[in-house]
Formats: sequence, C-alpha cells, structure tokens
Amino acid sequence: MNRHMIRYVLGNVLKIEAVFLLLSSLVALIYWEHEGIYYLAVAALCGWFGLWMTYRKPESYTFYLKEGCLTTALAWILLSAFGALPFFATGEIPSYVDALFETISGFTTTGASILPDVEALSHVSLFWRSFTHWIGGMGVLVFLLAVVPMGGGGSMNLMRAESPGPSVGKLVPKIKTTAGILYKIYLAMTITECVLLLISGMHPFHAITLSFGTAGTGGFGVLGDSIASYTYLQKWIITVFMVLFGVNFNFYYLLLLRQFKKGFLMEEIRWYFIIILVAVVSIWINIKDMYQSSFESLTDAAFQVGSIITTTGYATTDFDLWPAFSKNILVILMFIGACAGSTGGGMKVSRGIIGFRTLKKELQSYIHPKSVKKIKYEDKPIEHDVLRSLNVFIITYLFLFWVSVLLVTLDENDMLTNFTAVAATLNNIGPGLSMVGPTGNFAFFSIPAKLVLMIDMLAGRLELFPILILFHPDLWKEFFAKRSGKESDF
Repeated sequence: MNRHMIRYVLGNVLKIEAVFLLLSSLVALIYWEHEGIYYLAVAALCGWFGLWMTYRKPESYTFYLKEGCLTTALAWILLSAFGALPFFATGEIPSYVDALFETISGFTTTGASILPDVEALSHVSLFWRSFTHWIGGMGVLVFLLAVVPMGGGGSMNLMRAESPGPSVGKLVPKIKTTAGILYKIYLAMTITECVLLLISGMHPFHAITLSFGTAGTGGFGVLGDSIASYTYLQKWIITVFMVLFGVNFNFYYLLLLRQFKKGFLMEEIRWYFIIILVAVVSIWINIKDMYQSSFESLTDAAFQVGSIITTTGYATTDFDLWPAFSKNILVILMFIGACAGSTGGGMKVSRGIIGFRTLKKELQSYIHPKSVKKIKYEDKPIEHDVLRSLNVFIITYLFLFWVSVLLVTLDENDMLTNFTAVAATLNNIGPGLSMVGPTGNFAFFSIPAKLVLMIDMLAGRLELFPILILFHPDLWKEFFAKRSGKESDF
C-alpha cells in the first residue's frame, strides 16, 4: 500500500483547508469580529501540518482503488476534524461533538444542524458554515486534482471515490483538465446565482452564503426561518438553481461544446425533470387549499420539491404541517435524490431507472422464460458488472439504513423522527419530519446517536464504500504491515 502517497494527499488537503480558512477570516476583518483570530489560528495549524506531511514527495504517485477509497475517507474525516475547531474555539458551539456534527453536515452538504439559534453566530462562522457546503459540493479532492500536479495513475481512483453517482468518467483525457472544467462550471454557476440574487435586492452577505448552500446543495442558511423571509423572486431564483445544480455536470460540458442534441437526450436528466414536474403538480394540488393564493402554494411546492430531490434542504415553510400525501412524496424524493455527477445526494435517478428496468426484465422472464432481453440505458446494453454493482449498492444502503435506524432508536424518540433523521443524513438532505422537521434540529440526540448520524452523512456523500472500508480489518492489516528496506511507515 502506497502510504507515502496517502500522507502526501492528506497533507495537501490540509493546506487547501488552511487557504479556505484564511479566506473566511477576511469576513471577520470586514465585520471587525474577534472570532477571526481563532480562524487564523486554525488556518496556521492546518498549514503547519500540511507542510509537514508534504515536505517530502512520494517516490510513486500510483495507487489503486482501495487506496483511493481510504485516502478519500481519511481526507474527509481530517477535513471535518480541523474544520470543526473554529466553532469550538470561539465558544459558539461549546461541545466539540456538536461542532464536528455541524462541520461534517456542512462538508457533506447535508445541512442538518444542532444549532437552536443560527442567527446568534458571528458573520465569520456563518460564512465558514456555508462555505463548507461549497467546498464539499464538488469535492475537495476534485479541487486538489485541479490545482495540484498529482501524476501517476491514482487520480482517477481519487475522483471515483469522491464523486457522487454510480459511475465517473473523464470529460477529457487528462484528469487534471477534467477536474478544472468541473470547477470552472461550478464556479460560473455559483457566481451567476449570486449576481441574480444581488440584482433581486438581497443583502450581499446573504446572497453569497445562500449561493454557496445552493451550489453545494447543502442547505445551511443565515436566518432562523431558512428561506421563508425572502421575496418570491428570490425564492424562485434559488429554486431554479437548486434544480440546476442537481443536474449531471456532463450535461453542462456538452452544452459548452454545443452538443445540444446529445445533452438534451441524456436519459437521466429527462426523468429527473419529469419526476420534479409530477411531484410539484401533485403537491400543489394537494396543498393549495391551505394557502391564500395559488401562486404562493405553487412557490412553496416547487421550492420544497427542488430542495428535497436535490438534497439541498432549504425550507420556505414548515412542510411537516402539510397533508400526509405531500409529506410522503417528499420522503420518496429523499431517497430518489438528484442526478449522478451532480452536487446532489440520495440514491440518484440513474440507479432508479436501472433498478426499475431490472424489475421489469425479471417480471418479463416469468411470463416468457425463454426470452433473452438486455437491459438498456442511454440506448446501450448494461453490462453485468454494472447491474452487480447496483445490486450491491442497494443492499449495502438498506443494511446501513436499518442498522442506523436501530441504533438511533436507543434514544427513545418517536419512529418518524428516527426514520427521517437517518434518511435525511444518509441522503445528505438536512431536515426530516417530526422533531427533525424544518423548524427543529438535531441537538436533542445523544452523543452515540450523533456519531451514527455523522457516519451516515459521510457514507452518503462518499457513496458508502469509502467510509465502510474503514471498518474492514484486512485494510488496516495491510496498512500497518511492516515494509522492507529503509522506507518509513508513513
């Protein structure tokens, strides 16, 4: 196992986090907040460790998928552990476990919070809290691949381990160029949303932080009522961009190449918009009698559908008060999630399409046992390995989901709270229903339950396996195995 490469990547991750913390400390300078000192101190700490871990480059840059998964999991844990320090050091979140929960929720773009009063935070902490969404949305390792020369054959394994969705491919032959293209699209869309919110009259600080949350499909707001206080125009701007950030970024690359036909024929995207349209119309019809105007009910229906299916987690209303039919639609959308290759979470629309066609094929085989029919996706036959991977993912997902629900129930909360708390964290959504609804938070959970939910957030963001592999003893046996020669262990 290439431990030197793992150390080198983790060191670079810490250096990048140091730069991001320095950027956040500028907000404290603008608002003359003393909390910025703690952000500078943690930035220095990250920078020191980062330089120490990267002072000597590895002899070989090549490593395989198991090392890519291990590196990705450790990178996100390390990123969160250091990222939580400013919240704890400033005293704004007195418990380090709670600070870690909030930070993991930020980096994984979950948006589940333990804060009863978010408006009590300083501007620098509110900025860092939202900035973690933007960093985690596209992925810190994708950013690393875009700015740091990595060489060797391990870059693709890093991207595969971190990027959301059932498959990851290169947009162009070089991984560094692919990562750069993804971040340029990501940055351009974020800036566009921010500009539109500013034009709509939104306060600059709110426009920037909400754009971060929308881009990363995270959901941390700067007001206690999330998005409810903003104008209809601002709500619709955020709705549109939530949906756009839930689209596979390959689509935008095809548009840049003027391959419009190929882009608009992407099957997953068609079904993604069909699901959104059906859900919005269904909920709107179901809730419109609860509102004074049809436009207001349509705004809330469209916003919450966009927020939940993209796993952003913003709220314009307490949808826990909606009829059971509408709430059930939202719960279904929690599991469906956004497109593969987007910043959204959930199981992904493409998995749903392939799963449905697999079921249809099996039913067909019962009626016509001798028939031989290939399952197709994007007009191409799906290989057996892809179906096997899909089945393993679903089984693993369900196993982790129900084990998590079982462990969380030890807190003796009601079933709806436990079920939707796990669904909201494993799918990186944020709010659930009942006690963890849009007007609630996760502060009441015990420390063991919060640890379970933190693992769920990381597992959901990293597509399960990079986190679960940490619990496999064979990996650590190989990692700590003695090496011959004068080579140091780490």
